[in-house]
Amino acid sequence: MQVVPDLDLSTSYELRLPLRWIAILYGRIKADFALTGGVHTAQDVLKTMMAGANVAMMASELLARGPGRLEQLLAGIERWMEEREYESIAQMQGCMSQRAVAEPAAFERANYMKALNSFDYYLP
Repeated sequence: MQVVPDLDLSTSYELRLPLRWIAILYGRIKADFALTGGVHTAQDVLKTMMAGANVAMMASELLARGPGRLEQLLAGIERWMEEREYESIAQMQGCMSQRAVAEPAAFERANYMKALNSFDYYLP
């Protein structure tokens, strides 16, 4: 019976579930969204914003690589935005949410199929 310090940092793999729910809830309820867990790359931040989040929390990435990592991430985000002619985060926010897609039902099916295809089946 002893307290043992332990810290498990997130990975980008953990982004999928919160990203999905923010994309579903964006525009349906009046709330700001902060995505926590799994944000490690510029691409992760962009996905987070496009799903509809207002904030991308990246404590694990900063703990692992230090605060200097922010400059790299910001440069990657800015480069991506310039290449696609986005002028602001607000312009892209929610553009990949369920409400923004042409067929919301297809959005659900695609996410379901992606989840099934990523599952490793246990065969005895």
